Amino acid sequence: MRGHRPDLKWSDVTPKHVFMNRRALIAGAAGLALAGPAMAKLAYSRSDYSTPDAPTNLEDITSYNNFYEFGFGKGDPAKYAGALTTDPWSIKIDGLVDRPGEYGLDDILKGVSLEERIYRFRCVEAWAMIVPWIGFPLSGLLDRVGVQSKAKYVAFETLLRPSEMRAQKTSALDWPYREGLRLDEARHPLTILATGLYGEEIPNQNGAPIRLVVPWKYGFKSIKSIVRISLTDRQPETTWNALQPEEYGFYANVNPEVDHPRWSQATERRVGAGLFGGRQDTLKFNGYEEVAGLYVGQDLARDY
Repeated sequence: MRGHRPDLKWSDVTPKHVFMNRRALIAGAAGLALAGPAMAKLAYSRSDYSTPDAPTNLEDITSYNNFYEFGFGKGDPAKYAGALTTDPWSIKIDGLVDRPGEYGLDDILKGVSLEERIYRFRCVEAWAMIVPWIGFPLSGLLDRVGVQSKAKYVAFETLLRPSEMRAQKTSALDWPYREGLRLDEARHPLTILATGLYGEEIPNQNGAPIRLVVPWKYGFKSIKSIVRISLTDRQPETTWNALQPEEYGFYANVNPEVDHPRWSQATERRVGAGLFGGRQDTLKFNGYEEVAGLYVGQDLARDY
């Protein structure tokens, strides 16, 4: 299995004094407020699914990202996501499941073994990171609620709260943000729900308190701040695919052979790698070749 490294230890990751957010160190409590409430340490185990690549530093992960509910600038989530209330939090699970309901996050996490997953993260905009997520397989949650035999897809929705998510007051996108996976994709062991990164609770700007991570797909598939999970027998409508289907396919698998209409996907820029060290070739499925079996018989140039 590509990326399988059972001997990876936390000591292999960038030392804490290197990845600590320098803005927070300089600005003190005011800087920490950019990440919302104080983050707590998480108890987790090591995972065999981690890539051996060195993680991107914490400052870049938390200050350079897309979370359009807070603005379209890369720094907007870090500036404004501190306004988001993440406790209490619940997720509505409905559709073709045996045990539908409104589940509190504490109930969802009860008895769950969290794992560290150091994953490649590839944005459709052709930039990339290596992120040390903390989370658990989505398949475990699906098993607990009981997926019915007619279910073929899993649909997700992000929180709709314009009072705290400032950009939802505009009509830039059709809020709330929606995403979806085919059921076999959702059940794949690489697909996780993340509640932390770098050993801490996940910051607001990165999708607190719980988000999806699908490492072989472009980043917009990994929906943040989830409040609803629905099982359905039909392919769900997703935000970017509905808005610009010629640019953002439902599958959105990382594929260097299929360019975005406005730029090449053959290479990517590694955030934080410097002016001369950041450009590299894009890997099919973002390097996670073990998922190729999910798409046997599909034309991935058509099902982009």
